[in-house]
Amino acid sequence: MRGIVEGEQAGPAVKSERAEGTADRVAAADPVDSAAAGLAGAGHTDAATGAFLAHRNLLFTVAYEMLGSAADAEDVLQETWLRWAGVDLGTVRDQRAYLIRITTRQALARLRALGRRRESYVGPWLPEPLLTAPDVAEDVELADSISMAMLLVLETLAPTERAVFVLREVFDLGNDEIAGAVEKSPAAVRQIAHRARAHVAARRPHRVVSAAQGKEAFEAFQRAIETGDLQSLLDVLAPDVVLLGDGGGVKQAVVRPIVGARKVARLLTAGLGRFADVVSVRRVQVNGHPALTLQLHGELDTVMAVRIDDGRITGLYAVRNPAKLSHMERETALRR
Repeated sequence: MRGIVEGEQAGPAVKSERAEGTADRVAAADPVDSAAAGLAGAGHTDAATGAFLAHRNLLFTVAYEMLGSAADAEDVLQETWLRWAGVDLGTVRDQRAYLIRITTRQALARLRALGRRRESYVGPWLPEPLLTAPDVAEDVELADSISMAMLLVLETLAPTERAVFVLREVFDLGNDEIAGAVEKSPAAVRQIAHRARAHVAARRPHRVVSAAQGKEAFEAFQRAIETGDLQSLLDVLAPDVVLLGDGGGVKQAVVRPIVGARKVARLLTAGLGRFADVVSVRRVQVNGHPALTLQLHGELDTVMAVRIDDGRITGLYAVRNPAKLSHMERETALRR
């Protein structure tokens, strides 16, 4: 079967339903929490377990921002816990900073390994989407930092640059703290931070003119997707809009960026039209921003995140790789 966004001809409107509540989200046990509980039962102090769990969401957010992958971030947290469980807490002055240091070092090691793995990835690589709660969107800086567009910008940084940028700009750590985490001198951290900041500033998404304008643009995009109206899509897409697809070699997706409003609009309307009778569209919060999910025969098929600049859709990110959709079953808690 061809992908939803790769159809041949347009068809009637697709069904729509909103996902505003949490009743239909699947609860799942957290492997890190389970590991912590198990080790605590084996005789480790309540203090170590309590400190780790108190900062768990923060540590996950650090790892995810550095890796763009929830699965890899969870692995980093497992490794962080194993190291933290063996630390003499009497020697730790700042538990939060110490835990961030461990997490950063583990994430850096994994990031360097992932760079080699992604070289052989089939088609464009996109970050793993996260279903997020409304409170993430309320923290504008956090939401901006985990947007799909920003995570793709961070992918262009070298590993140490990415770590320094994330710790400094998102989590507001001082140079001395960052130096300990990345094993550089404070002076080197200042230089790296300056270089990374300039690199990101030249590539980061522009802010929308207003929240209301961004909301209006997204709602117009959703209506156009639901109705399959080509002209409505053309009206909301920027002339130089870019569509990226990630099937991971498992699901069919565009293997090269599709550029231009007319090409993107025709691709979307044709693909959705072919499956109009069995596709439903849901609005969700993904990485702190409104996004759409496309369900085929009742099963999640595609997560489509958007980038909005000045009231127009300038980026579309369609994630179809099944391995990247598991965190759409339940909300992921993120913290700074």
